[in-house]
Amino acid sequence: MTMRKWVFLFIGLIALPLLAYQIPWVNYRSAWRLDAAQAYIKGVIDPIEALPAPQIFVQPAFETAAPTATLAGPTPTPLPPSVFLAAPNWEQQDWNNCGPATLSLYLKYYGWEGDQFDISAEVKPVREDRNVNVDELIYYAQNWAGWLNSTFRVGGDIEMLQAFLASGIPVQIEAGEIIEGDYWPDDDNWAGHYVLLTGYDDAAQTFTYQDTYKSADQTASYAELDKFWQQFNRVYILVYLPAQEQTVRGILGSNWDEEVNRRNALEAAQAEIRADDQNAFAWFNLGMNQVYFEDYGAAAQSFDVARSLGLPQRMLRYQFGPFFAYYNANRLDDLMDLIDYALRLTDGSEEVLIWKGWALYRQGDTNGAIAQFRLAQEANPKSFYVEQALISIGATP
Repeated sequence: MTMRKWVFLFIGLIALPLLAYQIPWVNYRSAWRLDAAQAYIKGVIDPIEALPAPQIFVQPAFETAAPTATLAGPTPTPLPPSVFLAAPNWEQQDWNNCGPATLSLYLKYYGWEGDQFDISAEVKPVREDRNVNVDELIYYAQNWAGWLNSTFRVGGDIEMLQAFLASGIPVQIEAGEIIEGDYWPDDDNWAGHYVLLTGYDDAAQTFTYQDTYKSADQTASYAELDKFWQQFNRVYILVYLPAQEQTVRGILGSNWDEEVNRRNALEAAQAEIRADDQNAFAWFNLGMNQVYFEDYGAAAQSFDVARSLGLPQRMLRYQFGPFFAYYNANRLDDLMDLIDYALRLTDGSEEVLIWKGWALYRQGDTNGAIAQFRLAQEANPKSFYVEQALISIGATP
């Protein structure tokens, strides 16, 4: 074969896949593979290590005495030994779409007729957006399925999940999971994931859940589910019929009040730290709940401990309490360290891009802040976080 033919062959081998990638259905089905390949190459060139350690670390003072006893509430109604709700027709999630897909299953349980793409069109119209926050899912449910009631709380427990299921109410949770395959060298293979709980069995000590990535009717032991659920402050989403409101209030008890719920979750995190002060997730949860109460200095110290003990590489793809804490505690060096790290893993994170904008704004660079907010807007054109940020500094949304 002549050199000229070799050149044409080489060009063809390069050009044909590129041309094929422009075909919409090819692009749609292969975009995630290209993204994974790019992430791996980036990880080879610029290796991903552990989250950076805090620049200033002072072990927070922590009360080790047992909490004071509280009066017991009314004796709950005994729960049935097993419950299996009729699961909605299973839906395979699109790329980065477990939040909308799982909420779609939840709404379908009550007769809703949409699908995950109706939801993602409003909360994450860009497929590459890797995270949907709980409050974004609640925003969708309240505005596009408003004939249902919806809310979320943190600090749940196994018996509470069982009580909702026994009352005919599925529960959507966000939890950690171990994923297959490395997306970069030394990937710790941890990610966040939404699932919909639809049953439990005390004899087997398992929950049944709908997993839009794996398949319908998956099972996990009570202990395993709680271990990974703890990694997200045991957050849970509730969607229910208006006629079920009193049932929901009864199961939640004091947790119906959002501030009391956060206080309970904060105390639960403290109790877990007393039991094991090397539990990074318990310290992280303590920080998240301290952020809720705007106790930013204490929250920053709690996050310091969590970071020092070691957190998953993708933690800041899903949870943003440390940004609130370090920004408001005026620890901008730590804030920028985490922003830079998070953007190396997830360069299109609207939430982290917004925090980079706020960091620049704090440093007096208003134009730089607006530029970052605009990048966040490109990552999610319908983000109400971006809109709020632009309005707050006098820029046009």
